[in-house]
Amino acid sequence: MGLDVLVVNAGSSSLKLRLLNDKDELVWSGESTDDLPAADAIGHRIVHGGVDFVESVRIDDDVVARLTALTDLAPLHQPKSLEALAVVTRALPDVPAVACFDTAFHAQMPEAASTYAIPKQWRNRWQLRKYGFHGLSHGYAARRARELGAGPRLVTCHLGAGASLCAVADGRSVDTTMGFTPLDGLVMATRSGEIDPGLVLWLEEHAGTPPSELAATLEHRSGLLGLAGTPDMRELLKRDDNEAVLALGVYLHRLRAGIGAMTASLGGLDAIVFTGGVGENASRVRAEACLAHLGLSVDERNDSGTGDRKVGDRVYVVEAREDLEIAAQTRRILTRSSG
Repeated sequence: MGLDVLVVNAGSSSLKLRLLNDKDELVWSGESTDDLPAADAIGHRIVHGGVDFVESVRIDDDVVARLTALTDLAPLHQPKSLEALAVVTRALPDVPAVACFDTAFHAQMPEAASTYAIPKQWRNRWQLRKYGFHGLSHGYAARRARELGAGPRLVTCHLGAGASLCAVADGRSVDTTMGFTPLDGLVMATRSGEIDPGLVLWLEEHAGTPPSELAATLEHRSGLLGLAGTPDMRELLKRDDNEAVLALGVYLHRLRAGIGAMTASLGGLDAIVFTGGVGENASRVRAEACLAHLGLSVDERNDSGTGDRKVGDRVYVVEAREDLEIAAQTRRILTRSSG
């Protein structure tokens, strides 16, 4: 279906707008909703779809109400997505719009991977499960790597300010490192990633730390920033002081452990795929993340080149293009609804 799609990607602190024509060529981009270009369709990135939205959906008033009800599950991201949705809808009220979810790619994970070992009453009452995030990025990276020649069992590494891994088998997510929230899993720029829940309980009970302070610290003052005073991997890689060495060591330790865990979920590994700002640009991180005992290694291609490419034995780099994934899903949903 030949549609020009306006892609609306609202993050927790940024707004990215891109207009892709029917050949997926970028014809306009911006970061403000003033003077939006004409479009045939709009695709919105929505972080959380809960258990109800397991694929993209055309937006109507009922969908907006249901998305608003999910705000408690993603209080930092969902309001930004809904705010952008409201503003763009007011600017382009007659253009059909589709919601594309970061959680949807992981919605069909095996129950063994998505279920927490907590009472059934809790799980059912509050929909407590591993949701996973970055699904739009993982889905695109896996598909693009297959086009480049990668095999069917992939570990996709979305490494940016936020970071997560996904075990992808034949295009399907079978495990991922983020959990009930985007705070779980890998060490990130300012987020702690996985920690012992008992540590959080101890801080609340014995140190008297209020929940709001715990949340703010784990979300905004931890990760690389908490370890080395900077959230920027580029700066960290230039330093050789003790804090920087420790921060990089912790980051890589968690990353390698996660890759091993994702490989176990797949029952083997055909290739690893790096995407996101760190994944695409930090050659040292890619080199040190590759596990030799899994048959992964980089070569001279790892230190040069741009764009989507192979950089070693079963190692690929794919540019993060959530906009292409959102545009493709938007066209697919609108084609289905018009048929």
